[in-house]
Amino acid sequence: MSHDSGNGAPVAPSNFLRGIIEADQRSGKYAGRVDRQGVALPSVITRFPPEPNGYLHIGHAKSICLNFGLARDYGGRCHLRFDDTNPTKEEQEYVDTIIDSVEWLGFSWRDTQGEHKYFASDHFDLMYEMAEWLVNAGYAYVDSQSAEEMAANRGSFSEPGKNSRFRDRPAEESLDLLRKMKAGAFKDGAHILRAKIDMASPNMNMRDPAIYRIRHAHHHRTGDKWCIYPMYDYAHPVSDAIENVSHSICTLEFQDHRPFYDWILARLAEGKFFPQPLPEQFEFARLNLTYAITSKRKLLQLVEEKIVDGWDDPRMPTIVGIRRRGYTPSAIQLFAERIGVAKSDSWIDMSVLEGALRDDLDPTAPRSVAVLNPLKLIIDNYPEGQSEPCSAPVHPHHPERGHRHFPLSRELWIEREDFMEVPSKGYFRLFPGNRVRLRYGFVVECTGFDKDEAGNITAVHCTYFADSKSGTDGANNYKVKGNIHWVSAVHAVHAEVRLYDRLFKDPHPDASGKDFKQALNPNAKVVIHAYLEPGAEQAKPEERFQFERHGYFVADSVDSTPGRPVFNRIVTLKDSWGG
Repeated sequence: MSHDSGNGAPVAPSNFLRGIIEADQRSGKYAGRVDRQGVALPSVITRFPPEPNGYLHIGHAKSICLNFGLARDYGGRCHLRFDDTNPTKEEQEYVDTIIDSVEWLGFSWRDTQGEHKYFASDHFDLMYEMAEWLVNAGYAYVDSQSAEEMAANRGSFSEPGKNSRFRDRPAEESLDLLRKMKAGAFKDGAHILRAKIDMASPNMNMRDPAIYRIRHAHHHRTGDKWCIYPMYDYAHPVSDAIENVSHSICTLEFQDHRPFYDWILARLAEGKFFPQPLPEQFEFARLNLTYAITSKRKLLQLVEEKIVDGWDDPRMPTIVGIRRRGYTPSAIQLFAERIGVAKSDSWIDMSVLEGALRDDLDPTAPRSVAVLNPLKLIIDNYPEGQSEPCSAPVHPHHPERGHRHFPLSRELWIEREDFMEVPSKGYFRLFPGNRVRLRYGFVVECTGFDKDEAGNITAVHCTYFADSKSGTDGANNYKVKGNIHWVSAVHAVHAEVRLYDRLFKDPHPDASGKDFKQALNPNAKVVIHAYLEPGAEQAKPEERFQFERHGYFVADSVDSTPGRPVFNRIVTLKDSWGG
């Protein structure tokens, strides 16, 4: 997060990538480029390349904000590219939700030159043509070892690998086998196309990495055209170069893959497939957020075991989940700016994300009143059947937004914690003989209470002072320490409210091999029935409010219906976790 530099000036969060881009712009490295049609290219082209095999999460949101944000800030563009090279795990459903998530976050892959949404599968024909060239040039070969042999010959971090007995296979023979692989002549795993680099390299990723493997599987876009598919480490740099990407930004786990990224593009540049300057890969630390997990496998487990209510459960760190929870795109962007971009892994506390959310919602969310744990308050000297209007600002810091209006009547709902039969020290709310102000209404004095046979308090009684209404001259004649929220019982909107909190109690629920399910927070979702200020029934899905005193809430995008709202708590007014 931004901090003070010592001279009073805030220091911007670290983002070393900006320094790289600015240096490239000063040197003109990527200036003057044109595409295959001769159209001028921007000097900054980034890309966001998700695999469509699941729902995006908050970590992907950081990457989206980073890649699209850098392109925006430097007058460039960002491509949305789907890495759809693994047909057995990819589905159109995931493509659709990724598109929706990027757009919801406020970014676009469109510019004056058109739409820059791509799929790795768009490039399959060209990738294959390049693979044949690599074989002919002596840079790749078809390996026919078994998977067990290949693993045994790969070596380890302390021992070099051993050359495959097929490594020196003549190019003509490898090319013939590659074409037969493409034609479907072999079963899965019978052969594999590998780059010919160095089996003794200390970097395991340079030990003749695989380029193509046989996989007889239906592809969600290309159907049954292909039965060989490129490996990610090949498809990624090649796609970048085909699309004229300048700065290919990845997370740290791809750092050891960068030498192959550079090697394959250098070889293909030799083959005149790509002009200089070539794309460059840079790595940054992925988002590690406390009290959350982002493993796709573990998130899937939560869904399949019905621990959560689906991918869009508001407790989930998925983008669809945090959207349904009530997070705003601007809060996510603010969070991404605050945490900056680093070269080494670290943990970001959940409170930083929640703080960005509060800071985003506070100036925008209209205020309203909700009574979440209701207790009846009866004003004995107020006429039965009568009511009168009260008003409050829509937003206390924005008078131009006007006032909201709601009635006061003889019977009200108040929060149960606003009454104590025997008050504790320093308690200034309702207890027998004490006076408080009904917020935006009258001063009342508690006169007694009712109990049921079990000793539970069922109602509180009071009298009101008719000349004490807020906003009138008489209001100044009454000095009270307590000020409590209320809604008129006869006019209140009865609604389901879901009190969401962090899904896990442990800041690192799956660290060191722990069973993350043991760290589940049993109070991460509490469903109550509350009474809300009149007008709440008109809330539209995804409309956000601050329920005074309780926090920020949103009308649920799935279960709310006209006249029957369901509200989700987005976040409390203050951090209750003490982080």
